[in-house]
Formats: sequence, C-alpha cells, structure tokens
Amino acid sequence: MIDRSLTLVVPTLVLFVLSLAGFVEARQISVPKPTPTPNAPPNAVKPPTVSSQTITDLQAKIRARLSSPIVRRGQVGVKIVSLNTGKVVFEENGEKYFMPASNMKNFTVATALEKLTPDYRFVTSVFAPSMPDANGVLKGDLRIYGRGDVSISTSFSEGNYYKGLDDLAARISAAGVKRIEGSIVADDSYFKGYPIPGSWEWDDLQWYYGAEVSALPLNDNAVDLIVRPGPVGYSCTVNLTPYNPVYRVKNLCMTTPAGMPRTLKIEKLLGQNQLVITGTLPLGNSGFSSPVSVSRPAELFAALLKQRLELKGITVAGQYRTFTATGSPVESIEIAKMESPPLSLIAAKTMKPSQNMYTETLLWTLGEEERKRINVLTIGNTAPPLQQDSSALGIAQIKSFLTSIGVAADGIIQYDGSGLSRHNLITPAAVVQLYVYMSKQSRFSQAWRDSLTIGGVDGTLANRFKGTAAAGNIRGKTGTIDQVSALSGYVTTAGGEQLVLSIVVNGVAVTRERTGLIDEIVLDLANFKGKID
Repeated sequence: MIDRSLTLVVPTLVLFVLSLAGFVEARQISVPKPTPTPNAPPNAVKPPTVSSQTITDLQAKIRARLSSPIVRRGQVGVKIVSLNTGKVVFEENGEKYFMPASNMKNFTVATALEKLTPDYRFVTSVFAPSMPDANGVLKGDLRIYGRGDVSISTSFSEGNYYKGLDDLAARISAAGVKRIEGSIVADDSYFKGYPIPGSWEWDDLQWYYGAEVSALPLNDNAVDLIVRPGPVGYSCTVNLTPYNPVYRVKNLCMTTPAGMPRTLKIEKLLGQNQLVITGTLPLGNSGFSSPVSVSRPAELFAALLKQRLELKGITVAGQYRTFTATGSPVESIEIAKMESPPLSLIAAKTMKPSQNMYTETLLWTLGEEERKRINVLTIGNTAPPLQQDSSALGIAQIKSFLTSIGVAADGIIQYDGSGLSRHNLITPAAVVQLYVYMSKQSRFSQAWRDSLTIGGVDGTLANRFKGTAAAGNIRGKTGTIDQVSALSGYVTTAGGEQLVLSIVVNGVAVTRERTGLIDEIVLDLANFKGKID
C-alpha cells in the first residue's frame, strides 16, 4: 500500500529546470495543426495525436523522487531498461553495491531453475536391512534418508501439519510393513556443512525466517506458538503446534488485570528446542502468535513419523532417533520412496512469500548435485572427492551461471542463498541482466515468471499497488530487512511497453518511506503513456 501522506518536496530550482526541459521536449515533438477540411465526412480519419509524456518527462519525475528528503541520508540504486530493445530508461548507481535483502533470492532460484530444470523433484527414501517378511515384520531399524524435500510442509497441504508424514507412512504401509522391530532413524546426512549460515544474526535464529537447513525438513522447520492471557493471577496459556515430544516450554508468563502493561518476552535458547516465556499479559490482550524455528528438525521428523505410523496401525518396537554417520548404514535396501512436486511449484512457493529456508535448501541442493556430477566424472581417477560444504558448492554454481549470461564477475558478492545475511552485496545492473536473460533467453522463462509475486494479487506484493495501474502488472521479487527495501521485476507501461527494473534502497530507517519511494517509481512507469523504444 502506498503511503499517500508522504509529500515529496522538490526545490523551486528543480521545478524550474524540469518545466524548461518539458518545454524544450514539447517543442521538439510538436506538429502543426491540420487545417480543417470543410464538409469533412463525419467518419474521417483524424490525424494522430502526440502524447504529452516523453521519456525525458519520465526521467525527470524519477530523478525528482530520488531527491526527496526522506532518502537524503540513504543510498538508492535504480536501473530500468526496455525489455524489447535493452535501451536504458533510467539509471542511478546501477553499478554500485547494495545490500539486497531477499532480492538475493533472484539469483539462487533462477540458477536452480536453469541447472536443475523446473521438472526436478526431491526424493525421500526409506531404507531397511531387508524387505518385511510374510507377516509384515521388518527386522532392524527403518531409516528415512532425506534430500531436502521442503514440500513436506503445511505450505503445500493447506495448513495440515501431518499430510506429508501421512503420505510417507502410506508408502511404508504399501511396502507391506506392519511391525518395525527397530527404531525410526532420521538420516539428514545428505547435506554437508553447518545448518545455519555463519553470517546470519543470532536474533533472527529463533523465528521461522531464520530456520536452519536440513535434508529432512518438516513444516518449514518451525512450530506454531500461541501465547494468550489466562485468568488474572495465573499463568498465560501457551500452545505449541504440532504437539510433539521434542520441544520444551518454560512458561513463566503471568496474566495481569486489564489495562496493565504488556511485558511478554519470548526467547528460544540458541541451538536448543526450548522456549522460555516470561513477562506479563493483561487480561483481554491479543497475546502473541508466530512460528518459531526448530533446531535439528530431523529429530522432530522422526518423532512425528513414529506417531503417524502407529496411528496407521504399524507397530514400532523401538524409539526415534537421528542418524549418526559413523560408517556405512546397515539399512541399505530402499523399500519405499516419496517424490516432491516439481521444482516449478517449489520455486513459486519460495519466491512469492520469500521463504528463506526453501531458498537455502535450493542453494545446498545445487551444491550436492554438482558434487554428484564431479564425483561421477572422477570415478577411477586419483583426484579426491570434493570436500566443500554444500553451500559453498552452490554459491560457485550461481557464480558460474551468472558469468555465463554476462553478469560481471564482481556483480554480486554472495554469502547465503536467501539474503538474510547482511554481508551480501548486489548491483541493480546485475539483477536487471538476470531478469532480461530469464525472460528472453532462458528455456524456462515461463516457470521463472510464474514464480514471481504479482502486485496487488499474491505473495509479498499482495497488499501493494491495489487499485492502481501496477495491480496485476508489476511482477517480481521484493526484499526487506532492517534499513533495506528492494523490488526488481517486470512492468508494462500504459503505452504497452515492457520494462525491467531493479530498485534497491539502503540506509533509510523507516520501512514505509523506503517502500513508498519504490512504489511511486513503479507507478510512474505503469502510468507512462509515452514511447520508450
């Protein structure tokens, strides 16, 4: 939504210069009035009218917005080009570095679509020492080997916490399993490296957007927390969904009379599945509701899968645990497997809501697919297998792709896949180059466009541009973290011309001032009736 209370103050001298520029441009394009023809037929073709808007007017309007006092201490990077001709419509600091926030996802998801293809599917395998016997008894442990299927999630099942697990349980049952004499073992050893990027800030880690990467993700590696007032003088009520044996809650929050201050504080202990809830909630207060992250999500996966198997009538004699990679696993026969939806759908579920953990999983998957490719090529050679972490290999794949499409070697500096790291740097020019390639040259341009959020319609742009010329028009990727906002994408002008844009604002403290500036520029483009090409 655009904050209409913002007033862009333009100095008198700038207004005079802009008026003069418009006067000169109008003189250049003016045409003499045709002499009226007496008794002209009523349906005579009228001479073409000349638009009063010119590209010079558009440029002047954008430049005036960038001179607004609200961004005078910040930095703004803008690049806008014609998708048809590549003509630069406007550029300001296009080759300068900016912190991108979630605009970093553009590079990760585009590379995943290009290198993995939109038809790529993640596979979760179920291994055992042998097939079940004639009575359905499985000797030994049941090992679940994950490869990063983020679709085992409420996001893909209309909020159902258990659907993905139930689908997997159904496949285990279909393999003839009725009793498991061992334990449920969650094996997330597919990915290599520490599950949290080292440059993420610690206070992001307790929330869903700072969830760690796992080869066995479940429900976005988060659980839903609700804290509400109870009776006055008693503890607050706390609900954690789905209920599970892995998470612990220490509830020290007290309910106070209505009108008293709210002092609620929620803290997840670093690296632990334990919440400490303190402070007070006054009676009648709305309380708190938000997903909190899960540490070691494979453990939660094993615990809940064991429950779902037992509800399906499959007895599990053992417990649940995670796999410890201390040699080759005994459970080596694949008795069942489950595939994800195609990457094209996962890409949309990643980009539209700006899902960090999904993006990191795509980055790590790029790395592991490259490791697999190299290791196959080196079979029989003396070269040692690749030792880098999954994320490092994935970042190398993104750099290779960007170089191949003409992005400058130093066009981006990447520390993670999602943009939550404050160490990432991009240039608006690099983003525009990527968007032009994905639209005009990529084999998978439709899957790419389908992944982008649409102004006034869905994702992170659902509540912006409603009722304007940009609604249902601007299609792209946002980015927001503290003091950073960005929007890159495609927009069609009122004159019917397609543009590619990237706007990044850094160092402006108030979010609505950053997004307000971006949205006004997008509307200038969407409302432009003149000719660009």
